[in-house]
Amino acid sequence: MSYNAGEYNCVVILGATATGKTSVGVAVASAFNGEIISADSRQTYRHLDIGSGKDLDEYVVDGKKIPYHLIDIIDLPAEYNVYNYQQDFYKAFTEIQSRGTLPVVVGGTGMYLDAVIRDYQLVNMPVNEELHKQLEETPLEELAARLLELQPDLHTKCDLLEKDRVIKALEIIEAKKAGYDTTSSQRPEIKPFIIGTVLPRPKQWESISKRLKERLDGGMLEEVQGIHDSGITWERLEKLGLEYRYCSLYLQNKIETKEELFEKLFIAIRQFAKRQETWFRMMEKKGVQINWVSMEDKNAGKARAIELINQTSFYGG
Repeated sequence: MSYNAGEYNCVVILGATATGKTSVGVAVASAFNGEIISADSRQTYRHLDIGSGKDLDEYVVDGKKIPYHLIDIIDLPAEYNVYNYQQDFYKAFTEIQSRGTLPVVVGGTGMYLDAVIRDYQLVNMPVNEELHKQLEETPLEELAARLLELQPDLHTKCDLLEKDRVIKALEIIEAKKAGYDTTSSQRPEIKPFIIGTVLPRPKQWESISKRLKERLDGGMLEEVQGIHDSGITWERLEKLGLEYRYCSLYLQNKIETKEELFEKLFIAIRQFAKRQETWFRMMEKKGVQINWVSMEDKNAGKARAIELINQTSFYGG
């Protein structure tokens, strides 16, 4: 099936960890001549394979490789942030569109997804802590009035209702006045049709437990030890969170047994999944429409996602 832009020009598949979003993303990309853009903060790093769940063998359908982007693009110990992701995303999105194929965004890093869906104003500029503190202490109404005075052609008035976005806009204006270059990549027009994957809580916990056992049995500890042996500090590995943090603690004998490692990680991953769900609910409250698909039956979930897309104006629906 070919891709013809209509009301929407990309698909976003998001969801909490262990809810089957990669399998849906690959099925959608295969069905609609798509290329995947990852939205996973740890999969951007080379060598973080088992712990980040890259599962690159999933990107092959009937012997055909599904192209993917923003995976394995940077080496530790470098830091990769939301600004970096947003700029790299815009480039990948534009390149995919230029080939007449469908961008399919797949991931669960809420801030990465939100930054491209809701067009965060992000720039590389020095932090002015004094200005930031002053703006934080100023009422939103006063900040919004100041921004409208400085930028009367503001195209998204709903931004005036979010204090963090008003502060960021004012900080950018002040940085420009001080002579800093705040230019960033041109944002392409992004019109996403968003699908969310979901599992009943007991099924999700079961999926997390099964996957964690597979990763530990599949060499996750050896992967972390190898990364450390290559020159990456334990401190840097711990900053990556979850599997990399707890495996690092175990390898430093700060966690005594593999049973304790499993239990602590299982709890931490479940807490992380709840935070992801909270973030997606926040996006919905701020006007982002997410079409939720149950993944209790994985094949039925993939079929439902494809059905939903077929019902949109992507393909003359």
